[in-house]
Amino acid sequence: MKLYLKCILFSFATIPVFAFAGSVDSVSALIAAVRDGGEGTTIEIAAGIYELSAPLELKSRMTLKGAGMDRTILANARGWKPPTKALPDPETKQEGLDTDAYLIRLRRDSTGITVSDMTLHGPQLHGAVFAWFPVDLHLHHLRIKETMWSGVRTFGMKKARIHDCQFIDAGGRWNQGQPGVNGGITGGGIFAVWMEDCEVFNNRFTATQVAPERGYYGIKVRLGKRCHIHHNAIETNFSMEFPFENDEDNEIDHNVCHGTISIPKHAGGPVPKSGKTFRIHHNWFKDTYSIEFVRNGVEIDHNLFDFDTKKDHGNLISGFGDAPANGPASFHDNLVNNPGRGVIWLNEVFDNLEVYNNHIVTRTTATPRMEGLFGFNAGCDFKTITIRDNVIECQGQERPLLRNRESYAARIRNNRLKNVSDTARFENPQDGRPAGLEAALKFECGVHGEYTIDGWQAKPSAGQ
Repeated sequence: MKLYLKCILFSFATIPVFAFAGSVDSVSALIAAVRDGGEGTTIEIAAGIYELSAPLELKSRMTLKGAGMDRTILANARGWKPPTKALPDPETKQEGLDTDAYLIRLRRDSTGITVSDMTLHGPQLHGAVFAWFPVDLHLHHLRIKETMWSGVRTFGMKKARIHDCQFIDAGGRWNQGQPGVNGGITGGGIFAVWMEDCEVFNNRFTATQVAPERGYYGIKVRLGKRCHIHHNAIETNFSMEFPFENDEDNEIDHNVCHGTISIPKHAGGPVPKSGKTFRIHHNWFKDTYSIEFVRNGVEIDHNLFDFDTKKDHGNLISGFGDAPANGPASFHDNLVNNPGRGVIWLNEVFDNLEVYNNHIVTRTTATPRMEGLFGFNAGCDFKTITIRDNVIECQGQERPLLRNRESYAARIRNNRLKNVSDTARFENPQDGRPAGLEAALKFECGVHGEYTIDGWQAKPSAGQ
């Protein structure tokens, strides 16, 4: 069904049928259409700017469709300025949230809602879209711009598809200009609590109005299960965060990540029956602090880690906790160009780690960094830590492989090493197998595959 301005309602048995002419082209008509339209209604919004003073509350199976993200713009009226005293919001608790501070709010437990083809501009609002326990939510071809806390804020989202959207300064802005108030890196372009069986793809996240240390997360999820996040370009200081909860079977691939993917869990968290919490593969990472650990049941493979030697602030994989974790985790078939402090540094005990078939090239960094490429807690069970079949080349400044005495008990074998300074401290028996990647690395990544990774090279894809 489609809902237009002029309406006549007929009833055949219990099935409503709408017959209209003309599209919604005023704020009053838009508000009335959403308020009076039944479940399953499609509301088409003509080009123009629509300034709202309260959320549009969508019902199940409603579709809200604009004339294009450059043509239809929903924004807050100047007089609609919710206070920020409820921010930062309580994250996993619904109490204390101001759900009225969003342009669009979905009715609780709604199903099959679609919002598309428009700009949602909320410079004075907490966010653009708020949803409680939606199923089959479909958001696409939206430009979500200048929201105070998060662009899309959800609880209990299942089977959603969010794609072909632009998130521009969609969070991390609520405390700007307030003396003595610093909320840190908070909110997200997409901030979901309890997210299952969802797909997020072909979206672009950018931050233009905040200092790097006070940005926002591109995608922030508190508990993700069976989610697929792919082909996004995330130009924020934290690309993604999946903190704390018991995640399982999430796949993160073919993204361009300018910042960190953070997946820590106290003691690494439980491993699901499938054996995987996260698989992170075929991504292009551009910041030397790429992945925040620890997490059990993780596979990181076939990525290009490509760093600037002038920005050597981080370890590629970093773990800052203090609770022992059992693993397992694997890091294999990756290309690593110019790690800063090192490739893997874990403050906590972490066992059952395999590092194999990677090609790692270091060059003299700005600092310069001279510590070992791998740093493990002295309490690890080093019989369960394997470093094998890698190519490791230190160009310019030589580097040790390991940072501390205990780490030399790890299983180290069949690595091809060049200009590594501590080879006399460990055995590296050769068994004749090839070292380095098992196959050439070539894939497309970013929005609609905008970049092609061909070995060490990243370049725009043909036709982009």
